[in-house]
Amino acid sequence: MSKVISVNSGSSSLKFQLFDMPSETVLTSGQAERIGLPMGAFTIKVNGEKITTELPLPDHKTAVELLLKKLIEHGIVKSLDEIQGAGHRIVQGGAYFDQSAVVDEDVVAKVDELCELAPLHNPAHLVCYRAFKEALPNIGHVFVFDTAFHQTMEPESYLFPVPYEWYTEHKIRRYGAHGTSHQYVNRRTAELMGEDYTKLNMITCHLGNGASITAIKNGKCINTSMGLTPLGGIMMGTRSGDIDPTVVFYIMKKLGYTPEDMDTILNKKSGMLGISGISSDARDVQAAVDAGDERAKITVDLYRNRVVNVIGGYFLELGHVDAIVFTAGLGENDTHMRERILKGIEEGLGLSIDYELNAQIHGKECLISKPDSKIKVYIVPTNEEVMIARDTCRLLGL
Repeated sequence: MSKVISVNSGSSSLKFQLFDMPSETVLTSGQAERIGLPMGAFTIKVNGEKITTELPLPDHKTAVELLLKKLIEHGIVKSLDEIQGAGHRIVQGGAYFDQSAVVDEDVVAKVDELCELAPLHNPAHLVCYRAFKEALPNIGHVFVFDTAFHQTMEPESYLFPVPYEWYTEHKIRRYGAHGTSHQYVNRRTAELMGEDYTKLNMITCHLGNGASITAIKNGKCINTSMGLTPLGGIMMGTRSGDIDPTVVFYIMKKLGYTPEDMDTILNKKSGMLGISGISSDARDVQAAVDAGDERAKITVDLYRNRVVNVIGGYFLELGHVDAIVFTAGLGENDTHMRERILKGIEEGLGLSIDYELNAQIHGKECLISKPDSKIKVYIVPTNEEVMIARDTCRLLGL
């Protein structure tokens, strides 16, 4: 048995799960939030109960030290020597990594080089990794890349129709995101179907505040909706997704915005928030729909339309589809949005959905299509942390 910690760090947060492997038993989980702000919060689950402490967390190093201290304080481990490996989620691995990698100086240098493609994520990942490495100097570390699963795309899927030199000299291409999630639900859905994932075609819909859809042929990604960065693709909570590039130039000239202004607006003030004027949270938008708010209704209709268009295109690209899978916060829990999306594709794809069952499912594995449906439709909660733990054990030989 080996204890392995899965780490998912953001610019101001650190989420973790400690596993007993290979049983994949979760010993504890939690997160540090508001890192770098005047007052932070640290939460850890002990015997099923969440214990939250508010305190200053000036940096990731402090958060890591607190996490390791709490593991011992709550008796989750008797000694830090029990932890034999750490796996770290890395958002951007570029074209360098088509699978997870044991961390060495070369791997760190490549991730550092790619910080310009993920400026909010990769630098935080490296800070957190270095903090863990300092605190646990004798264990192996593994980087698990969000982009790795998408490296099987062909050039016609990952290239943009811009000057080719932008790709060769500046790495401009589609990288995608949420690859670990898409890979997990692909494998798990195949298990639920009792089939070999390498013989199935699926469309996996990771719908959360960040969202992406992936076309998977025989277990390999052939297309995905996010682009160079997580801003591209379908509409999201605060991100616009794909728009006519001329909109950017026009508004910059019209309102005097800088590139930095536009980056902020398209990433943080668009999507559901921008259209509804209410919230980036689909629950708040749905409440407004129920109350008769017209902009809220336009928001959910626009979201549905963008998702339907991508699913339809991927259906044609795959040729046939064995399963459509919904995952992540909205995909697992928003029964209204799932119903809207499914009603938008059911006639064209020959679906037969049990909508009464769909309305009851929140965050649980479930087949919601009927036996006469031409394509099976599943809800499968994602589990990126267990994928990180599996790769950590595999690559470190634990």
